[in-house]
Amino acid sequence: MDYDSCTSLPGMFFDRTAEMGGETLLAAKRDGEWRETSAAEARSDAGALAAALRSLGVEAGDRIALLSESRPEWMIADVGIMAAGAISVPLYVTNRVADHLHVLGDCGARGAILSGPALAKNFLPAAAEAGLEFVIVIEPLDGGAEAGVRIESWEDLIGRHSGAEPDLSAIARGDTSCLIYTSGTGGAPKGVMLSHGAILANCKGAHERLVALGLGRERFLSFLPLSHSYEHTAGLFFPLSIKAEIYYCEGLDRLAANMEEVRPTIMTAVPRLYETMHGRIVRGLQQKGGLSEKLFMKAVSIGRRRYEGEPVPLGDRLLDGLLDRLVRAKVAARFGGRLKAMVSGGAPLNYDIGVFFLALGVEMLQGYGMTEAAPVISCNLPGDGNRIRTVGPPVVDTEVKIADDGEILVSGELVMNGYWGKPEETAETVRDGWLHTGDVGEFDDAGYLVITDRKKDIIVNSGGDNISPQRIEGFLTLQPEILQAMVTGDRQPYLVALIAPDPQFAADWADEAGKPGELEALVGDADFRKAVSDAVDRVNAGLSVIERIRRHVLVAEPFTIENGMMTPSMKIRRHVIRDRFGGDLDALYR
Repeated sequence: MDYDSCTSLPGMFFDRTAEMGGETLLAAKRDGEWRETSAAEARSDAGALAAALRSLGVEAGDRIALLSESRPEWMIADVGIMAAGAISVPLYVTNRVADHLHVLGDCGARGAILSGPALAKNFLPAAAEAGLEFVIVIEPLDGGAEAGVRIESWEDLIGRHSGAEPDLSAIARGDTSCLIYTSGTGGAPKGVMLSHGAILANCKGAHERLVALGLGRERFLSFLPLSHSYEHTAGLFFPLSIKAEIYYCEGLDRLAANMEEVRPTIMTAVPRLYETMHGRIVRGLQQKGGLSEKLFMKAVSIGRRRYEGEPVPLGDRLLDGLLDRLVRAKVAARFGGRLKAMVSGGAPLNYDIGVFFLALGVEMLQGYGMTEAAPVISCNLPGDGNRIRTVGPPVVDTEVKIADDGEILVSGELVMNGYWGKPEETAETVRDGWLHTGDVGEFDDAGYLVITDRKKDIIVNSGGDNISPQRIEGFLTLQPEILQAMVTGDRQPYLVALIAPDPQFAADWADEAGKPGELEALVGDADFRKAVSDAVDRVNAGLSVIERIRRHVLVAEPFTIENGMMTPSMKIRRHVIRDRFGGDLDALYR
């Protein structure tokens, strides 16, 4: 398609679905069976929903929240909101009541679309308190769950407005299409305003980067939450742009089975998924042992040598053809037999994980981006152009440069319109048209971007979630048992913390327990550690799943200006603390 001439995301949706007609666009499991939604059905429902929203009083620029598990109705709702001229505000299914309330209040949402009773418990109280005018429910709610807010039925609304065709002429390419909420260094989620053009530019960039795969009638297996900017673009609008089929995975525990059933050609996911797949494959081999394990590891070893350009002995070269049939073909079959590429983004990919899959004949492409860039900035090229230690060259129509201090700066249509209601923070992040990413990097000799560090304190875990450590540290240090805390977990599957106990609490506890009061002794005392752990548990109870501290370690030495672990303005120096206690923190992941 001509990405440059397209004026809006719903415009692309209605054009592409008209061309596809009765072909499958979306599919999900219901009652154990894959149920397909044709492009024509999705088109009809999205048009009806847009008309229904207009009938409820929704006007251009209104914000409409969207809370649902990944399913065909998610795309229909997202497009329907935009087609009504409104702005879609996706919400995470893991949000607590307070999280929902913050987003609804911050963006001034007028209404919402909710999947059903499973997510109603945390959402409806927030919807009522925020004063939403209506909530459209896709599935009927349990009895008594409707108090406090006007409930409308998805089925009834679409039925009443069946056959409606939206007027998209007033929607401009530069208009904000959606608000994707992300965390900043202060910890309060910010709404990133992404224009239709920003996401369309990303789709064009993805097409240019993947066209070498021989794009045809592709099938995506969608795994990540659609509220994640990466999946919203790469797993929803890009597949739509190439008229691909999108199947929604049932969950991590069903991923392997779904891959064999769906037989996807392209997958986009975060490193955590690939780490999990790698772990399961290796554990299964270790349990099986014997010749199977030896042949598999030999295939990985030879494949890695080939990828890294090392000489492969003649005997191994002769064996490699046999390993293609005995090992790599079986791996391909486990992935459905048609997989052209797995794209990794949202967080840094461990080199060994990437090479593991490349060695097995699976094209693993690492990319780089951020929500404020819609989100794709760069990606590796398939085949000989794949340098897995890098995040590839910038995608088409995207300019990237390195500032004097090493920060990566990005310019192009993909850059956000700004943070909703935060002009000062917008001006700080986008200066003279350049998005300041907060990441530090460099270009290699081939013009591929290499990420070397992060300027910001934000943690990006291996699942691609942005987490503010300062927010969690603030909650921890509010507890009487805890004086100071440093939370870490960049590129890791969960968060850990280094905790300095409060000296007064420690002295009082020791006196009451009849134990020596020196902190050096207490941090090794099981009963004292349990008392501090109870404080961590209290904090965890009020945090979302991804923010919770899984493990922690106590240290007797507090962070002070004198020992260099704190700045004169009383901010902790993370790099100094890590240098001092890095071994203790690393041990928490073993």
